Amino acid sequence: MIIDTHLHVVDPWVLDYPWLANVPALNQAWPYAAYELEARRAGISCALHMEVDVAEERIEDETNYIETLASRPGSLIAGAIASCRPEHAGFAAYLDRQRQNPMVKGFRRVLHVVPDELSEQPLFRENIARMSGSGLTFDICMLPHQLPNAMALADLAPDVTFVLDHCGVPDIKGDVRQPWHDNIAELAKRPNVVAKISGVVAYADPDTWIAETLRPWAEHTISSFGWDRVVWGSDWPVCTPGGGLLAWVAATHALLNGASADEKQKLLSGNARRLWRL
Repeated sequence: MIIDTHLHVVDPWVLDYPWLANVPALNQAWPYAAYELEARRAGISCALHMEVDVAEERIEDETNYIETLASRPGSLIAGAIASCRPEHAGFAAYLDRQRQNPMVKGFRRVLHVVPDELSEQPLFRENIARMSGSGLTFDICMLPHQLPNAMALADLAPDVTFVLDHCGVPDIKGDVRQPWHDNIAELAKRPNVVAKISGVVAYADPDTWIAETLRPWAEHTISSFGWDRVVWGSDWPVCTPGGGLLAWVAATHALLNGASADEKQKLLSGNARRLWRL
């Protein structure tokens, strides 16, 4: 069975998602019920909800909403990676509140849509360091050329586990190997960074990709980080224009052909269960 560490639920009747207006392919409701059916068909037995960059004033409302979905009988949702704003002075109080909530397993601040200087600000870095000892993770969503900034954060807070989303968002469609290739290898030297093999179909040509198209990108990430520091995620519904959840799960199994049973178990569920205490 599979633990999906990257599920997005989009409910525009409950929450506000300003960025979706610029992404027509995704600008609609993506309810949990639609995900659940596909997920169970694919063998997914557990999921972490990943924040969807809601309007800043609705961040804690999103976590509360996901808690209501998780409380339903038989729900696959076992935790949430919540949005955050480490660049703000209120982060310390926010962190204290979230540490009291067992639903919250970690945080993410989407960084590829803001100036690179944001994560270099002293307050941002001070607040990331505040997470030390909390047991909460921090997801890194950056473009390949920004990964040196991720290295700086990982070095700054060695007691915080950072999770690199989407194999570092490579340009698979354009087959752009550098600086992605070297930056992945360099980032992987940090023992407090875990890589998420998630949603890479979104970066391939939606009309032509096959499992072998994805292989060099997934294999380089796995070989750089090792089987003990990789987890799997769907990135649903962002994976939908690229073929959808079932296609990505099928491709994942094809990519894992030749891996041992122990290696597959670590990537698909074991590492996530250990990292987030699921």
